[in-house]
Amino acid sequence: MTVNISEVSPVPSLFSPISLGKIELANRIVMAPMTRVRAGSSGIPGDLMVEYYRQRASVGMIITEGTYPDHASQGYVGEPGIATDEQAAGWQRVFEAVHAEGGRIVLQIMHAGRGTHPDINGGRRILAPSAIAIDGKTFTEKGEQPYPVPEAMTTAEIRAALEDFVAAARRAIEAGADGVEIHGANGYLLQEFLSPAANQRTDEYGGSPQNRARFVVEVVTAVAQAVGAERVGLRISPEVDLGDVFETDRDDVLATYGTLMDQLRPLGLAYLSVLHTEPGGDLVQELRRRFDGKLIVNNGPFGGQTTREQALQQIEADHADAVVVGRALIANPDLVERWQGGHPENEPRPELFYGPGAEGYTDYPFLEAA
Repeated sequence: MTVNISEVSPVPSLFSPISLGKIELANRIVMAPMTRVRAGSSGIPGDLMVEYYRQRASVGMIITEGTYPDHASQGYVGEPGIATDEQAAGWQRVFEAVHAEGGRIVLQIMHAGRGTHPDINGGRRILAPSAIAIDGKTFTEKGEQPYPVPEAMTTAEIRAALEDFVAAARRAIEAGADGVEIHGANGYLLQEFLSPAANQRTDEYGGSPQNRARFVVEVVTAVAQAVGAERVGLRISPEVDLGDVFETDRDDVLATYGTLMDQLRPLGLAYLSVLHTEPGGDLVQELRRRFDGKLIVNNGPFGGQTTREQALQQIEADHADAVVVGRALIANPDLVERWQGGHPENEPRPELFYGPGAEGYTDYPFLEAA
């Protein structure tokens, strides 16, 4: 049989383009959402944040740091928000700078749930699925303090939180974001609903895997209806026990997240982002099958800094459609060029990850200056 070479799809590589919904990526390197706490007390992105994201625009897509949809959901001192028109205007400057460099950028919407403190969110109430505190401390404007016991959300408060996600998504798209990512991972509000350790409700939002998945389904569906599913991604981190979510029963995890995927599949979302120690393992690949859409993966801090070889392998082994990279992009704004050419990389300076200024943020050298 004669094969027409022009009809054979090329094998994708880390540096080949891909479409995630309506978002066209020039390559398959995605910048991870990384908290950098440089937005000050106002939560408004300023010149420093504009420059930081602009420098990294050569990646296929930037996912911004977690951004709070309303003031009560702010999880970190210095975290940016998208709760006001002023904050949206700050983000608009970021989006315009990235687009001017030919990049793509989506805004991650993050409700911290019980992972905050009154000395972080301006003295506002702390809400969560159940009145169960995280066992640990968080950094506030008054130093480290224990996490408080949250208030269990009423049905009306659950609905209000959903509306906050929708309003934040609309603001982001109107400000020029290419899309939004709903943060359903890392022990924050949405994963708190998914987790049987954090969610001990007895109403329609608790108990069975389907009930625990309900709020996440409702939020993602409402955001997709508001701004278009082809511009919406969801991030999950099954079995990643951050913030005391403790998803330790594999059968329950598969039932909960499998139900979630089954219900989201008809929406046609832009992508699913999964943080897990084994991106190519049975759990992640089963969720990928049930989601039936584009998958981007991130092994997070568990296996050390993502290397060029690891990223190449994830694509070549078809474990994912794109790879989320964190610390290597903090230290190398021109990482795509470095990885394409096999050039040496700058080493990240972790002690400066959460500093207030440009040092360790926008001062990493580019290749020509290295």
